[in-house]
Amino acid sequence: MMKLALYQGPPIGGDLEAGFSRLEAQLAAAAAAGARLLIAPELFLPGYNRPDLHGTLSQPRGGAWCQRLSAMARAAGCGLCLGWAERYGDTVYNSATCWDAAGTEVGHYRKIQLFGPMEKASFAPGDAYCLFELEGLKTSMLICYDVEFAPHVRALAERGAELILVPTANPAGFEHVSNIFVPARAAESGVTIAYANFCGTDDGLEFGGNSVIATPDARLIAKAGTGETLLIAEVGAPIAPELRSTQIQDYREV
Repeated sequence: MMKLALYQGPPIGGDLEAGFSRLEAQLAAAAAAGARLLIAPELFLPGYNRPDLHGTLSQPRGGAWCQRLSAMARAAGCGLCLGWAERYGDTVYNSATCWDAAGTEVGHYRKIQLFGPMEKASFAPGDAYCLFELEGLKTSMLICYDVEFAPHVRALAERGAELILVPTANPAGFEHVSNIFVPARAAESGVTIAYANFCGTDDGLEFGGNSVIATPDARLIAKAGTGETLLIAEVGAPIAPELRSTQIQDYREV
């Protein structure tokens, strides 16, 4: 079992120093509550609805942003997972990275399912999953739209994933993703899903909040409203076998 923190907050609007400062404060609060990992939203750096910044401010993996985030996690004694714009040569990816409580990078992922014209113009799609150990749990990452595709969640479960971290930037009006899709994906594949969204607005785009942590029996063990929130919950507790879905085993093709 592991205590997990999930940060739902407003976008930083391209103000990188404000973003690092806020992450530092949330890491300290999460660590004080006993959390071993803090999850923040998609493209937290430099901002989601800022295509003007995705190419110009994107950073390489292991670059200045990553070094600073790693040091912050190490100083707080709390791991960190967040979304950011990654530059790889001439290509930019919508990426997420996870550092453990020692500041060591343990997982890196590039979004496979790009959503809408803006993302497809700003980013290239990823083409691989990642899995890693985190506090004894086999862990993976998806980003926002990825988790709405049952085959991706199932593929991770088949590879042994128990916990899926999902930085997201889900607009207002799509609350069914938090309330229906995420718990359904968790139950279908027998995994825990931690889904960290923005609240507030980003250059005219309003986000829906409603960040959640869903367990393999489809329960929402933590759920935010529409304002700034730090959720804390313990994940990895055993689930009674009778509460787990058997539809994968029971499925009959016709």
